[in-house]
Amino acid sequence: MFVVKVGGGAGIDVDNVLVDLASQREPFVLLHGGSDETNEVATKLGHPPRFVTSVSGYTSRRTDKETLGIFSMIYAGKRNVEIVSRLQQLGVNALGLAGVDGRLLEGTRKETLKVIEEGKRKLIRDDYTGKVEKVNVALLRLLLENGYVPVITAPILSNDGEAVNADVDRCAAAVAVALEAEELLFLSNVPGLLRDLKDPSSVVSSIPKAKIDQYVGFAKDRFQKKIMGAVEALDHGVERVVFSSANIPTPVRAARSGAGTVIS
Repeated sequence: MFVVKVGGGAGIDVDNVLVDLASQREPFVLLHGGSDETNEVATKLGHPPRFVTSVSGYTSRRTDKETLGIFSMIYAGKRNVEIVSRLQQLGVNALGLAGVDGRLLEGTRKETLKVIEEGKRKLIRDDYTGKVEKVNVALLRLLLENGYVPVITAPILSNDGEAVNADVDRCAAAVAVALEAEELLFLSNVPGLLRDLKDPSSVVSSIPKAKIDQYVGFAKDRFQKKIMGAVEALDHGVERVVFSSANIPTPVRAARSGAGTVIS
């Protein structure tokens, strides 16, 4: 059993990943993003994306009520349908799920966000974000045992029954832990964790889990959440996490063979 998260940023060849997944014989679960298309649609609708930086230095999407609607429309709607239908074309009996479906992914909505804006600390109270704390693993196992391949994305369900945004990288980690997966693959538009963002050849090829703190400084912007997801997965039993490119030939097989950055 392995779990794959394919990103939704610009320049990611998602179809390349899906074609390779269709050739896999081992059971898998797929999670996906949709950030680039969400940004485009939000801008066209007159509600351009806004990102905030927490006091601990992590960047995330500012998700007010209107943004949540746009986010859900792309992630759980258009993007999910496109991926599921393509997998069906490839002979994979995929089934699309948002975290809210069947209480698949649940967590607490953050009451406030503590952010830094223009050098000042601010509190944001009308944000709809949360972190996965519970996975409906019985639902996932029921689907897998009956031949379905779950294709999962945000939003997740808050403990109060509200839809909330959640980082899909960390959702993927929670799913991998719940399913006791051996591997968690993060496929994106970069070849792995880079020592120098301007040099694609500067990939850190392997990191012992015990030394991951020594490499956190290389992670910039959204990659920081991938590192957080990796640590959470490894801390709870996942044996191996790989950061690799979605744009190379047979990206899934390549990542499982050690292409990119391997943390174990």
